[in-house]
Amino acid sequence: MPEEHAPTKDRSAVRILLRLWPYVRPVRKRLFTAALIAIVASCLSLVIPLVLKWMVDGPVADRDPDGVWLGALVLLLLGIAEALLFGFRRWLVARPLAGVEAAMRADLYRHLQRLPVAFHDRWASGQLLSRGTTDLMLLRLFLAFPLTFLLVNGVTILVGFVILLSQQWLLGLVLLLPVVPLVIVCSLFESKYALVARTAQDQVGDLTTVVEESVLGIRIIKGFGRHRSQSEAFRQLSERLRGTELGKAKLLAGIWAVITAIPELAIGAALVLGTVQVADGDLSAGTLVAFLSTALALRWPVESIGFLLAMSQEAATATERYFEVMDAPEETDAAKGAAHGAAAPGAGADGGGIAFEGVSFRYPDAAPDSPAVLDRIDLRVRPGETMALVGATGSGKTTLTALVPRLHELTGGRILLDGEDITAMERDRLRSLVSVAFEEPTLFSATVGENVLMGGDDADEEALRRALDTAQADFAHRLPQGVDTQVGEQGLSLSGGQRQRLALARAVVGQPRFLVLDDPLSALDVHTEALVEAALRRVLADTTALVVAHRPSTVLLADRVALLSGGRIAAVGTHHELLRDNAEYAWLMSGAEEGRRV
Repeated sequence: MPEEHAPTKDRSAVRILLRLWPYVRPVRKRLFTAALIAIVASCLSLVIPLVLKWMVDGPVADRDPDGVWLGALVLLLLGIAEALLFGFRRWLVARPLAGVEAAMRADLYRHLQRLPVAFHDRWASGQLLSRGTTDLMLLRLFLAFPLTFLLVNGVTILVGFVILLSQQWLLGLVLLLPVVPLVIVCSLFESKYALVARTAQDQVGDLTTVVEESVLGIRIIKGFGRHRSQSEAFRQLSERLRGTELGKAKLLAGIWAVITAIPELAIGAALVLGTVQVADGDLSAGTLVAFLSTALALRWPVESIGFLLAMSQEAATATERYFEVMDAPEETDAAKGAAHGAAAPGAGADGGGIAFEGVSFRYPDAAPDSPAVLDRIDLRVRPGETMALVGATGSGKTTLTALVPRLHELTGGRILLDGEDITAMERDRLRSLVSVAFEEPTLFSATVGENVLMGGDDADEEALRRALDTAQADFAHRLPQGVDTQVGEQGLSLSGGQRQRLALARAVVGQPRFLVLDDPLSALDVHTEALVEAALRRVLADTTALVVAHRPSTVLLADRVALLSGGRIAAVGTHHELLRDNAEYAWLMSGAEEGRRV
């Protein structure tokens, strides 16, 4: 997982939150309308003190019951109108903000599919999950409440102080005195809360990772009796998160206490001064009642600033975390739009098949002085030929095969498919030409048929049947619902050999022009392997294939064999030629390396 990012001193929450504008823009009219309605509703509460002033100085002072009842009716109508307006505001924003959240989640998922494998190697899945769930929920809540009410409460406070100063300017100035200390306190709170909010959200991602790994690895945990150590690891992360959340609560309690206490002291001082003025005849009782009622009506807008700022900081942190992923560069087509089928320079008339020319590769996060995984690989697989790739564990076989469909980007040289540089091909087209099967098969929470048919866009039921037959995966027809049986998460309801056969069927179902197989038969028993090999020979006869092999039986499927050693191609020849002429190859095929792998 990448290092946790802490907000810098020059971090601007406003600037960060403005990045949400492209998502908010389509629903801006409804949001602005909702904010305007909320401002009107909030300002209605400031009319109530004016009605009270009229009632105290008028009907109450004149002992006019009818006037009192009229004033009470007006107060009731104002309360009902305020409630209806706030309810209407909530209805206005609910649907569009749910759409904003859905659009952001869809964009995040789409972007994750287009990010290079190297990105996913660096990031913990739990961190990505928390960004697509918890963080987006925080953003929706921010757009629904704090964003609106920071504006609404700001306008309400401004209008309220205009009313206060117009009623009695001296008392109004008394209530304005706390503004400066409140601004200073809020500024300090905002910077501290940003740090703790980021820490908490990163820790939620760590906790999500542990939970996900524990669920996916439950067989290992149970098999090795590691439930106590896993529970302890989870408890420690939970305690860390609990401590961080308590730190957040402490900050919130502090800001809430200060924001509540300072205005209350100001209101108390204004009450004493106003009472003295009423006693001296300089102020009417109705004006004092209206003044204090207005001041009390402003308590909530002022006191809510603390948690509105807290929610805004959490939303800014969530936005920051979301765009950390969205800003990661996607896989790019270097020569997108180039004419398809253009021959690479120097390819010549015999440039068909798969050609590796001076191919080098180093992982992006590798130390600068570390040796390259692959170093100046030169290899050619002729059209229609099957080339076995053999080498010791860690020699780079899997890495080399991953370069063909551009799961990793090579750092030197080039790879040609039928004479065309793969970097000049659009990825969709490249991956429609090259089909892959990995040693560790991955199945999705879908039916058997859906998993297999992922390997071919135009594959039909006949192609599915043929692929299952080739991979000796006829067991699929004997499942409870046949090929419509759900295989469960990661296909863990199936055996390792069954998963591997389905992955192989997925690789061959689309009858690809190029086939890349990474030790596709490692989990099969000897008898099933022999049956799969017999069927696979028919498929390999019609395609150009590169097959990572460890067993002699798999090597015998190939026309020629390439020995990979020390990141270089050490020898190329038939199986029998290499057995006779190359000691390292003979040692690998003797079973010593297989024994090490087992």
